[in-house]
Amino acid sequence: MSREIKAIIPVRSGSQRVKKKNIRKFAGTSLLEIKVRQLKRIPDITDIVVNSDSKEMLDLAASLGVTPQKRDPYFASSEILANLFWENLAEQNLDCENILYTNCTNPLVSDESYNKAISLYNSLPKEFDSLTTVTEIREYLWDGNVAINYDPSTHPRSQELKVYSALNFAISIIPTGLMKARKSILGNHFFQLNLSDLESTDIDTIEDFRLAEILYERKNT
Repeated sequence: MSREIKAIIPVRSGSQRVKKKNIRKFAGTSLLEIKVRQLKRIPDITDIVVNSDSKEMLDLAASLGVTPQKRDPYFASSEILANLFWENLAEQNLDCENILYTNCTNPLVSDESYNKAISLYNSLPKEFDSLTTVTEIREYLWDGNVAINYDPSTHPRSQELKVYSALNFAISIIPTGLMKARKSILGNHFFQLNLSDLESTDIDTIEDFRLAEILYERKNT
């Protein structure tokens, strides 16, 4: 059964490592515009919100035909805990039953993955209360001088390593009330949807930005 789902793109003016990364030129457009236009192609999204403290980003959202939502500068600070921001975001959107939280800094997520995530969320078994995307990690992991997931004295093949899941923050879908109560985009027992390494590409640094732009252009030509 389809449920009302509001997509929220959080962007702020205070990006530190890549200045204005959400709206700086990227493949002839911008990360924010790419994400807005992509979400408008997803049929089961009932509303699209750009949540920001930046007038420039809010104006861009309005020009693209989606809902600009003003964020209090307090909740846009790099010092504030994410949990407090997520709680506030849920409080601002209690008019909708479910929130799809997605970052524009994951420009290589496919339309198919959004459609799959929503379809899975609408038919989750009762033991799951939310959904989030993850990336599988199968590496030789160490914590200081201690191996985490293998015994170095009997060095295993890579395919025999224990697989870990890393949150990639590309897509999270959760009931709005639960997001507010938990102050999180993760429920008590969330379903994990694996994304490929390519789709999981996230932009934190200028090197990430340049590489993602090359990959995005190759993908779309």
